[in-house]
Amino acid sequence: MTAPHTHTPSGATSADVTPTPENASTGQLIGQLTEQISSLVRNEARLAQAEVTQKAKRLGVGAGLFGGAGLFAFFGLAVLVATAVLALALVLPAWLAGLVVAVVLFAVGGVLALVGKKDVAQAAPPVPTQAIAGVQADIAAVKKGMSR
Repeated sequence: MTAPHTHTPSGATSADVTPTPENASTGQLIGQLTEQISSLVRNEARLAQAEVTQKAKRLGVGAGLFGGAGLFAFFGLAVLVATAVLALALVLPAWLAGLVVAVVLFAVGGVLALVGKKDVAQAAPPVPTQAIAGVQADIAAVKKGMSR
């Protein structure tokens, strides 16, 4: 048996008004709970997506820096090889200039590798740890509320 719809001053019927938890029926409470859980899951999924996106960007930057380190190391090796050729072909100070350039390129490559390693370490593992912690806290709160 359903209650007749009474009109409130705002023009809404009593069926349109969300009852307070003390006055709500079990069906209404379950409906509200389902709606709130659905909203909570959607919000946690959005948070997880944002967190994974942020970590993936960091991982990409770190990988790019590692790529840059490899490129500079390659140039250092190429200059070192050229230095050896110059040293053997001409016993002149030109090889010393090549050696200095090679050392500088290796130093730049080393710095880029260290910075890239730090960024990759901060981004790994690419899982949404904050979102997972939020879901676990939500589950604990629901369990605590249901045990009352």
